[in-house]
Amino acid sequence: MSHRRQSFQTVYQPPVQPRFDIESGLFHNSAEDTVHSLFAPLHYEPGYPYPLLVWLHGPGSDERQLMRIMPLVSMRNYVAIAPRGTLLSHASQSGGDQFGWSQADEHVQQAEQRIFDSIELARQKFNVAPRRVFLAGFDAGGTMAFRVAMNHPYQFAGVLSLGGAFPTGRAPLANLPEARQLAVFLATGRHSLSYGEVAVCADLRLLHTAGVSITLRLYPCGHEISQQMLADVDRWIIEQITATARTEAD
Repeated sequence: MSHRRQSFQTVYQPPVQPRFDIESGLFHNSAEDTVHSLFAPLHYEPGYPYPLLVWLHGPGSDERQLMRIMPLVSMRNYVAIAPRGTLLSHASQSGGDQFGWSQADEHVQQAEQRIFDSIELARQKFNVAPRRVFLAGFDAGGTMAFRVAMNHPYQFAGVLSLGGAFPTGRAPLANLPEARQLAVFLATGRHSLSYGEVAVCADLRLLHTAGVSITLRLYPCGHEISQQMLADVDRWIIEQITATARTEAD
């Protein structure tokens, strides 16, 4: 049986509302019928197989959230793509629709379809490493990332949830033997009212008891994405890639 690790880290970094300069990267916003945003890394090299980051936006947002997070994750290290949430929540003050993710059966099925369609689209347009696909999300997007990754653990190198609780109901650990091979990153704000320490500890106990390898990091902020969270997303993914490369070389 492979060794299971469980790491904890509290990181100090005040949350920010960052300014974004994306002139050096390439973002593509989809038409209404394709519902995705696609990111190409700075100085893209066609001969290099890139890791793919699939981002599930938070509630009350849409696929364009990818534009705001990638400059703080990395402009160079990944191809990234974000599908639109399946649940129309409400219209914003600017007049645009906002979307979220529902755990109802039909929405989970739609979410899986959109995620795998997005992965296929990214592979058609860019050189993507097939074993380096990471699924990540914020809030309900993080919960959906958990759900889909646990349903299809062999399809992903890791799953990352920022402020998104582990899903309940519909047997999220039905594929437990395979899910134990999946690397998990869970981050949350220490002062979050939506996903507080009690809920975080309950999820941690569940995953630890199930034998799932998990890295937990707590940040001194509320229910939000901080600059340090996104920097740690990049660092953690690179660590997983490096560890896998060493294992394959042995």
